[in-house]
Parts: sequence; structure tokens; C-alpha cells
Amino acid sequence: MSRFLGLYLIVLMSAWTLTVPHAAHGQPQPSSRALPTLAPVVSKVTPAVVNISVITRSPIEDNPLFQDPFFRRFFNLPDRPQRQEQSVGSGVIVDAARGYVLTNNHVVREAEKIIVILEDRRQFEAKLVGTDPGTDVAVLQIQAQGLSALPFGDSDQLEIGDYVIAIGNPFGIGQTVTSGIVSALGRTGLTPEGYEDFIQTDASINPGNSGGALVNLRGELIGINSAIIGPSGGNVGIGFAVPSNMARGVMSQITRFGEVRRGRLGITMTDLTPALAREFGVSARTGAAITAVQPGSPAEKAGLRKHDVILALNGRPIRSSGSLRARLGLTPVGEEIELRIARGDDELTIRTRIAAPQALAGVEGRVLQQLPGLAVVEIERGSPLFERLQGGGLVVTAVKRGSRAHQVGFRQGDIIYAVNRRRVQTIADFQGLIGRARNGFAVSLLRGDFQVTIIVR
Repeated sequence: MSRFLGLYLIVLMSAWTLTVPHAAHGQPQPSSRALPTLAPVVSKVTPAVVNISVITRSPIEDNPLFQDPFFRRFFNLPDRPQRQEQSVGSGVIVDAARGYVLTNNHVVREAEKIIVILEDRRQFEAKLVGTDPGTDVAVLQIQAQGLSALPFGDSDQLEIGDYVIAIGNPFGIGQTVTSGIVSALGRTGLTPEGYEDFIQTDASINPGNSGGALVNLRGELIGINSAIIGPSGGNVGIGFAVPSNMARGVMSQITRFGEVRRGRLGITMTDLTPALAREFGVSARTGAAITAVQPGSPAEKAGLRKHDVILALNGRPIRSSGSLRARLGLTPVGEEIELRIARGDDELTIRTRIAAPQALAGVEGRVLQQLPGLAVVEIERGSPLFERLQGGGLVVTAVKRGSRAHQVGFRQGDIIYAVNRRRVQTIADFQGLIGRARNGFAVSLLRGDFQVTIIVR
């Protein structure tokens, strides 16, 4: 053992001697080039990462005096007194020519004013191009010259153990760089409203990092930092990022349509487990298991069946129902998709097209005062939607762009069935439940094939 250790030290000393250059007089000089460093990658990518300052308004805590109409009238107070608040976050420039900046939806939610601050300290007021609460992605645009942009990397090529760098503005103290590895892939179930397929990393992510960049060692954007798990909301080595392929798909639709237009395949699915694999008679270990196929849907017309297991979408592996949900959620209406499925001992390839969400054509909804910009109609008893919900509900017939309802995430075609986990069957039910909610409420709805929860505060 001692002989081996001595040989190891000789080799180590020789390697060190070879890497340290000598001056003309034979004196050793320190050289930073002999040390491993991330500095070249960091200097390349940090000009594309920006700080974001957001101005919002929030209601002042309830005071009994504010409930008195004579008091409000005497002091000329509004019905709901509000105060101005400022918060900070991060963003990533992804298109220098057009000035597009990616960030999180929760960073800019209900913003009155958004200021983007570049690394060189220039400041620009940003235009909100669009948001997608389901993926927690938002697209901003600034009018500026001399911008640096981060190129997109392929997040589907990530592997657990890959080195990554997180860059953002934690706690508003200024641009900060941390490093770590990819801890896990395909994380879901972190938010109630999400189309989730998160990258998990142990690179330090703290409040204010939201919307910042997660990059690989080639300096490519492979994620948008989005969420943290910690007892105090701070870093404990578990952070999450929206994969770059998902963020890129969201941006493509937002810049084209102003929003993400999700369609319908017509299946109900769950994660494939060993027990389900035995029950379905398949050898696959991962995938999305189909538990029901809606009559008349694109899935039924294409030949998909209950107990089929979806293994890949457009040639890309599907690890779970959450992974399939996230990818289907970014597939535009009318686009053809290719599914590789396991059916018993066989593997099949099935092609179909994503259909528009079910809606009530030609029906004008009732505008709700409690949620400006939202119009809904009750689902008629005996209709296919009524049967699907096993009871009544509401269909969103219109959402005014830029309204409060649009900002919190409602979209035309959404099917509302619950508020704060209590079933809604009529407009009166809906108005009554949200009217009694003092500190916000959660609306459960169907969007295409998926259940979504929207939080309104």
C-alpha cells in the first residue's frame, strides 16, 4: 500500500510540475490557466441574463373602517384600497434581433410595469408579449441595441449527472452564478396548474433566481429556473427548471398567437407502474398508460385503445403521463403527431391530429363581474360535456385579452367544474363560491385532455 501511495505522489508531483511554467530566472510563476474554471463559459453567457423589476398593486389588508361606505366616501377611498409593490426576478435574452426575453409567468403576473436591467446596467421598460401559466413561462420584449442572446440547447439530451450552471438575481442582490448537476428529470406534481416536466438540480436557486438561466457547459440554455423547495423558501439543494425545449415551444406559440393554443387528443392516462404493466400485458417499464378513450375523439378515430401504453411522441421517449401531458400541451391544434405504443406483446405506430377543445359553437356567454373579461355558459343536461363531467359545469366562451381573467390564466374553451374543491354546476354556484372567498380561490377546470387549477388572489 505504501509503495502504491509513493508512486501516486510521484506521478501527481510530476503532473503539477509539467503544468506550472517557469520564469526566465527559474522561479515558478502562478498561472490561472493551469486551474479548472468555469469562467470562460460564465463570461460568455452572463450578458444574456437580465434582472427584472416588477411593479404590481395588491389589496391593503382588510380594515373594518374600509367596509363602511360613509368612511370610504368621506375620505374619497376606492372600494378596494390597494398599495403599490415592487418585486424582482430574472430573465434570459433568447433573441437579440427582436429583443425577446424569457422569464417565469409568476415573476410578471399582474404586473403594471416591467423593467428589464441588462448586465451593463442599461434599463428598458418591457412589453409583455404573452404568458402561459400552465408552464410558468412568459415572453417579454424590449427595444434595445447591442443585445447578447443565449442559444437554445436540447434539453431532451440531458442526463442525470450532467454539470449545469444557474444564473440569476437571488434576493435582488445582483447577478449571481452557481453550479451543480442535473439531479433528476421529468419531475411533476409541484404545482396544481402545470404542464410539468421539470429538470431538478442541486445548483443553488433562491428567491429572485426565478426566470434565470440554467445552462450546460457549452453555454447553451437548457432550462428556465422556476421553483425551489425549502422550509423557508430558500435553497436546500433542490431546485427546478422548465426544460428549454418546453420553453421554446411556449415562446413559439406566444410570439405567433399571443398565447398557447392547446388541443385535445381524447384520452385519460396515468403513469405506467409494474402492477399496470402486468395487468396490461406489456413489457415496458415506463410510459403513459391509457385508462380511457373518449368517444368520437381523435384518439378513438386513430385506433387508440384502453390499456395501450404510449412509449414515444414524435420519436421522443415518454417517461410518464406528466411527460406526455407536457408535450401534448405544446402541440398546436391541427398538427399531426406520431405515437409509438405498446399493446400487449406488440409495438405499433399510430398517427393522428390534435383537435380543437370541445366548445359550444355560436353560444354567447354571460360576463361575470367578479372576474372581469370572463364570459361563461352553463353546460346543458344530457350533452356530451355533461356526461363527461358526470354533472354540470361551465364552459368559458370568451376571455378578453389583457383582462384580469386572461392574466390569471383562463382561456376560451376551459370547462370549469369546481371552486376550492367544491363542485360547480351553475353560474350561481360559481358566483356564490368566489364571492365568499376572502383571500383568493382555486378554480379547477378541464383544458383539452387535462385537469388544470388556476389560483386567483
